[in-house]
Amino acid sequence: MVVRFHHLGGAVFGEWFGQQAPYATVDWAFVTDYASKTISVDRALALIKDHDVITMGLGANEPSSFLKALHTVANDVEDITIQNCLSLVPGEYLAEENLRKAFRIETWFMTPALRRLSSTGRVSYIPNSIRLAGLRRNHHRTSTMLVSLASTPGPDGLIRFACGNVYEERIASAAKCRILEVTPNAPWCGGNNFIDPDSIDYIIESDEAPAAVPSATPNDKDMVIGHTIADLINDGDCLQIGIGGIPNAVCQYLHDKRDLGIHTEMMTTGIMDLMKSGIVNNSRKQVDTGLTVFAFGAGTPELYAFMNNNNDLFTGRGEDINNPVVIARNDNQVSINTTVEIDLTGQCCSESVGTSLISGSGGQSDTAVGAQYSKNGRSIIALYSTVEKLNPVTRETEVMSKIVPMLRPGAGVTLSRNDVDWVVTEYGAVQLRGTSIRERARLLASIAHPAFRDDLLASARELGYME
Repeated sequence: MVVRFHHLGGAVFGEWFGQQAPYATVDWAFVTDYASKTISVDRALALIKDHDVITMGLGANEPSSFLKALHTVANDVEDITIQNCLSLVPGEYLAEENLRKAFRIETWFMTPALRRLSSTGRVSYIPNSIRLAGLRRNHHRTSTMLVSLASTPGPDGLIRFACGNVYEERIASAAKCRILEVTPNAPWCGGNNFIDPDSIDYIIESDEAPAAVPSATPNDKDMVIGHTIADLINDGDCLQIGIGGIPNAVCQYLHDKRDLGIHTEMMTTGIMDLMKSGIVNNSRKQVDTGLTVFAFGAGTPELYAFMNNNNDLFTGRGEDINNPVVIARNDNQVSINTTVEIDLTGQCCSESVGTSLISGSGGQSDTAVGAQYSKNGRSIIALYSTVEKLNPVTRETEVMSKIVPMLRPGAGVTLSRNDVDWVVTEYGAVQLRGTSIRERARLLASIAHPAFRDDLLASARELGYME
């Protein structure tokens, strides 16, 4: 069939980022026999060969039918590497016996299902930032396959990656085989997230929906922190905000703001609510005016329905959306992220507890640095002041400070102390940018739990940070 579609007028920043005009019309004809490329899940699995490297779409772009049947080839192949990021689809391929038979997992972002398998030695973390995820092909063996959930052809005739394009297009361009799981239940999102129909090798048709991520209900601490963060946000600011209890609390306290904009790596249910209420209208953005810009979406089924054919949304590549230079093109950019632990010098570990990986770097450093390049921009890091842990010896619950003299051994530094700006706990907010280590120790101790403040100051003196 002949496909005619509209395409943005270019593929690099100057040609499409910041364009306020409607999509440029380009007539491209592709003779694509959709039917001849359509195969069953079983046939797709039969394409897997020993030692293949298979990259899955990110998060809600994971191909559900493919993954749910992947375990059926565990006895037929060996040494298969599955690369993923924010894995959401459950499957028997993740059963320990199947991992040991055939599969190993390499991931950019750990999830609970993968954390439970960390002791097998078959799951390994890839340290990386979102803006660089698609470029890993330059430093690693080429993926044999890219398998991703995708939309049915939309108004422009194009098949698009279902919920984002962090690395999917880049990996597809280098992969030897590209398989899309096309479903009418995936949102069709406009932007720089399509794939040349002629480059699609195979299509699996399914009725699967993108994996849902429940919206977290903020607790009391979340609400206190969310209120403090909201006080740092002004009318007309452009936000990057993630998912979870604290970000959701922030969104709830933004309903007295006006004309907020969004340039974020992740489209969330909280952002959707702000758009529906009119709080977010993107009217004061310097570039991409009127558009909520993101690299991927993940959330509730309601969010996916909202994303479908929504002209107020624009999906871009992760390497573009999370490029600090691009982020900074909007004035008053505010990045809001959370962390696991922060030391008295300002180093933030947001991906592990010591050596135990719990998540990943994601785009924290990308967005924090980009926001600070922005005119009047701010970066905000939030965390609870304490965490409760079970003592393995006494079996008693202990309360530990998350503001610490030094990070735990093996902790990864997700945001360097050079790049930290505002830090918020339920005890207040302090700005570290431009401060000395002596000043930082005092400031961070002031927003620690009161029970730990004296000990933190004593440790700062022992470490030579202050007199």
